[in-house]
Parts: sequence; C-alpha cells; structure tokens
Amino acid sequence: MQSVPVLDSNQRPLMPTTSARADRWIKSGKATPFWKRGVFCVRLNVEPSSRFTQPIAVGIDPGSKREAFTVKSATKTYLNVQTHAVDWVKDAVESKRNARRVRRYRNTPCRANRKNRHRGGIPPSTKARWQWKLRICNWLTKLFPVTAFVVEDIKAKTFKNGRKWNVMFSPLEVGKRWFYSELERISILHTLQGHETAELRNQLGLKKSKQKLSNKFEAHCVDSWVLANWYTEGHDKPDNTKLIVIVPLRFHRRQLHRFQPSKGGIRSPYGGTMSEGFKRGGIAKHPKYGVVYIGGASKGKVSLHSLATGKRLTQGAKPTDIKFLSYSSWRLAEVGG
Repeated sequence: MQSVPVLDSNQRPLMPTTSARADRWIKSGKATPFWKRGVFCVRLNVEPSSRFTQPIAVGIDPGSKREAFTVKSATKTYLNVQTHAVDWVKDAVESKRNARRVRRYRNTPCRANRKNRHRGGIPPSTKARWQWKLRICNWLTKLFPVTAFVVEDIKAKTFKNGRKWNVMFSPLEVGKRWFYSELERISILHTLQGHETAELRNQLGLKKSKQKLSNKFEAHCVDSWVLANWYTEGHDKPDNTKLIVIVPLRFHRRQLHRFQPSKGGIRSPYGGTMSEGFKRGGIAKHPKYGVVYIGGASKGKVSLHSLATGKRLTQGAKPTDIKFLSYSSWRLAEVGG
C-alpha cells in the first residue's frame, strides 16, 4: 500500500500511514486531506494516539543533470524522488547582462552604470543548484519526521591542464560546503564517498543503470536508497521502487520586457508569477482536464499544463472553473511500480 504523510494539527510531521487507513480517517472526520507540493497528505483533527517516531533518513545522490532523494525507515521506504537539476541560470544571467548592455545604446532612459556587484560569493548558477537541493530537503522534512541526511560526497577536480588548483576556489566545493552547513541546521548529517556508496550497492547485489537521464529507479534512486539504508538498515533489497519525478518550473519574475520586439518596434512587458489571481505553477483541478498546474494568462483566461509532461492543455480555462489545490514551483509525475 502507498504511504501517506501524516501531520498533526500544528503541521508537525508524524509517522506516515497507509492509504487505506488514511481513507478511513477522512471518512470518519478524524483527518482532513490536503496536497503539499503535489503529494497527497492528511492532517489529523484529533490528538494522535502516539507521537513515537522511528529513525527516518533521507539519502541524497547529487548529480549534474539528475538527482535522487529517498526517504526511508528500518521497516519501509516511504518515498523515492528523482529531480531534474536547475541548469538554466548561467544562460539566463548571460542573457540579462546582454540585454542590459544593449539598452545602454538605445535611445531610452536608463540608470547610470554602477560597479560590478556580482563579484565574490557563490556564482548564481552554482547557488541555484544547491538551493534547489535544499528546497527539496526542506519539503521532505515537512512531510516526514526526518532524523538524518546521508549525502554522497562529491569532489571538485583539483588538477586542470597539469596544474593543481586549490579546492576552496572551486564553485562546487563552496556550494557544497554551504549546503552541508544548512543541512546540519535541520538534522544530523552524514557523508559517504562515492566508492563507499558503490561498495554498499555491490554488497546488496544491486546494479546501477548507465542510462543516467532515464526515469528508472536504477538510474539514481538506487544510490539514494543505499545511502538511506546505510543509516536505518532493515533491508537487503529495495522494498519500494516507485518514484516521483520532479521538474523545476522556470519563472520570469523580473524580466523588463520581451527581448525581441513585436511589429512596430513595441516591446511588451514580460514576466510575473500571477495568472488571474492564481499563483503560477500552483496545482489545481479542472472539471475537464483533471489535476494540472497553472501557467500564464491572457484576455481573462488561464493556461493549464500537464503535471506529467508539462504540455499545455488549454489556453482558455475560465478562472471560475479552476479549483486551486496547492502552491508549487515544480511539476511531478509518478513512475514505476
């Protein structure tokens, strides 16, 4: 049976329950159903019979294109998550800089040039990648009573063109250290080297797929499961290979206008995160298209998109037909069996 996260009346996570028991609670009025970033949960309306929680670990397998998270206790694997990495920030920053430079040569009002404020700190693309991992971890801690995080430690290359580089100058190392410090504020943190993860995987007789971009358990979640199982123990093979695939949505919040002018040289405003009163990216229910996420808006109508594929289903949904379910900044789909 599928596990359903359980929260008390103060939004504190308790041990998950089965879908059948959650249904009985909802029918009897003992619990209220709700959605939290695309995951179905229940909130207890009464005092729980027990607040005892088993140790629950989150295994994290970082990657450049795909990443994996597994939530597991000694008795059950509750959730496997594979996410797409945030990989558009570097190009977006470059486009923003080019657009700003071009505006200086047009006959339009613009502010005076200021000194470069982007120097120092973590590069925007690196920061966005590690912030994305932290957002997923924070989301999981709001669903489950997480005891510890177990992360596969990744290393920056210290040799380049025959020269040895100080790892402290590596954006990867700086971002990783920031991520670790944030996780330690939430719960216990353990790190394992890549070869240690491989040894644990081989001891259990598990194989890792070479199809890194596939939505298979063996692609990345097998490693996150091994890491979580290292902390909780309890299994010699995965008891749950279902996974949800999460793709972050890209929002244009502060873009001044479209880069390419329309007819007549008119540059229309572009960006924003609200569509006819609904938050873009939010999960909603429509009588015709089912559970979808909210896109842009035009002429009083709202665009609706598929949660599984991101494909636009319609541009003409009436706001009165939309039932808002949950705020979200990503789309997700359940995969596997």
